Amino acid sequence: MSLSSKLKTIVFALFISGLTISIILNPKESLDASIRGLTIWWEVVFPSLLPFFIVSELLIGFGVVKFIGVLLEPLMRPIFRVPGVGGFVWAMGMASGNPAGAKLTVRMRQEKQLTSIQAERLVSFTSSSNPLFIFGAVAVGFFDKPSLGILLAASHYLGNLCVGLTMRFYGKSDESFNSDKKRVFPPLALAFNELHSTRISEKRPLGKMLGDAVISSIQTLLMIGGFIILFSVFNKILAIIHVTQFIGFIFSGALALFHIGTDLSVPLITGIFEITLGNQLVSETNARLLDKVMIASFILAFGGLSIQAQVASILADTDIRFKPFFIARILQGFYSSFIAFLLFNPLYLNLQSFNTNELPVMLMKHGPAWAREYWEIILHAGPLVTIASLVVYVFLYGKRNVFTKTS
Repeated sequence: MSLSSKLKTIVFALFISGLTISIILNPKESLDASIRGLTIWWEVVFPSLLPFFIVSELLIGFGVVKFIGVLLEPLMRPIFRVPGVGGFVWAMGMASGNPAGAKLTVRMRQEKQLTSIQAERLVSFTSSSNPLFIFGAVAVGFFDKPSLGILLAASHYLGNLCVGLTMRFYGKSDESFNSDKKRVFPPLALAFNELHSTRISEKRPLGKMLGDAVISSIQTLLMIGGFIILFSVFNKILAIIHVTQFIGFIFSGALALFHIGTDLSVPLITGIFEITLGNQLVSETNARLLDKVMIASFILAFGGLSIQAQVASILADTDIRFKPFFIARILQGFYSSFIAFLLFNPLYLNLQSFNTNELPVMLMKHGPAWAREYWEIILHAGPLVTIASLVVYVFLYGKRNVFTKTS
């Protein structure tokens, strides 16, 4: 056994022991952090991601993803060096948010529609926050500036694009890419044939497919909920024992080099661990708005170690390595911050001269009464959706794994 392996064991043991002791010594703060993480998962994450996960599984089973993949092949291959199905994963990842891109990439790898290198390229640029979080939670909820959402969203998704263009150079050229370089745009008939053959080859009845989709999706969401709660407590403990402040003091020197307010160092460190609380703290500082937007863009792009732990867990059972994903998150953080700096004047300051009523009413904090009531219904319905889905999951899981064995 090597010395480095022994040192790693000691470090992990000391870290976990220290975290456990800190939780025991701060029970109230740990409980409050756990409740906060549970509330985020209960009200927002579970009900917002569940439909996307279930529908994605059904789209894969019925061959719709292969249909889309054939049509997008001439676009995704030369630009990103991934098969056409990557376009579906990218779109679903942007629409539903983290960690949907990783989950769908793993499914494509399991379906053997991607090589391991292609999967590592794809997962690196399909990780993103969903538009509702960027516009609703960050721009309106934290910054109270609806028009800021356009700038944050543009820098975030353009950062994704830049990462995709960068990661196309990752890994060796594979034969499938070289042989497909000169492929012309496939006819619609070819795409339909792929859809039909996939549906015919799927032997599961509709009820079984739907049950499998529900069970798989809820199992993934339960795992995500555990990570959210764990990192919420972890982040709180680090703040209590002043580790966040210490690391923030070190980072303040780096921020000063870029002429960014040093009082954003602690919110930055907090955001590196947990994206929601980090952006909230960024919005509450007295730094100039441009600095806050750049740091918020970095946090949104990096995703937080909580989300990265979720992705690492999803990738763990495959041959898709986590390291390229982690490096891509750092790259996107710098890309998005730089893009936010470039677009601050045209996409934010210039928009201030327009009437804010021209923005979508869903992004307005003080919009029409019906819009506010609509959002209240969504927020209140979130826990009900979670409870109902968990009841269905318990029923399906019990029917499949308990009743079947006893009968």
